[in-house]
Amino acid sequence: MINVENVSKSFTLHNQGAARIPVMHGASFQVAPGECVALVGVSGAGKSTLMRMLYGNYLAQSGRIQIGEVDVASAAPREILQLRRYSLGYVSQFLRVVPRVSTVDVVAEPLLATGWDRSDALARAEILLTRLNVPERLWSLSPTTFSGGEQQRVNIARGFAYDYPALLLDEPTASLDATNRAVVLEMIAAAKARGAAIVGIFHDDAARAQVCDREIDVTAFTPKAVA
Repeated sequence: MINVENVSKSFTLHNQGAARIPVMHGASFQVAPGECVALVGVSGAGKSTLMRMLYGNYLAQSGRIQIGEVDVASAAPREILQLRRYSLGYVSQFLRVVPRVSTVDVVAEPLLATGWDRSDALARAEILLTRLNVPERLWSLSPTTFSGGEQQRVNIARGFAYDYPALLLDEPTASLDATNRAVVLEMIAAAKARGAAIVGIFHDDAARAQVCDREIDVTAFTPKAVA
């Protein structure tokens, strides 16, 4: 489902004399349906950079990032948007939403974008919010005023609302108490069981050991490691 071949990335610092900083070289790996792979490595090794390239937020300098039938590294913006709508979900560390949109609408939005009936989408959103212990009194409010843990649970509900064939998870258990951490790990296991290919960053060692099938050390793809 996910096939990364010889991907490289560098950044150009235009405010520092156009200095070029290479951050990744020759990244290659595959993730099969039903498999969860953890990106590991020291801080600054490029885990978040690789995740953003998988999602199409960062452009790879070279190589291929095949997700389903789409090469994210060379796809047009409209193809990336289509991929995100139907095939590639992303739970980031931070919730970014339009202010004044209610929590239940935030969670239902991915379903509405794929053609779900509104009443069905809202019902699905309410089930997820209940499962993640977001109080019903908050559902009609914008999540922009919530605590960090509440925002993370809304973010997770939104990311798992639609059954994406591929999922990217950036610290999904961060800011969560033990009860909600367990719920999220159950949701990840269920996504694997239905055949989702998952790439995640987990600084929680126990969570990583519970849901991940193997690890990819991103340090191996840093320029100094292949020089």
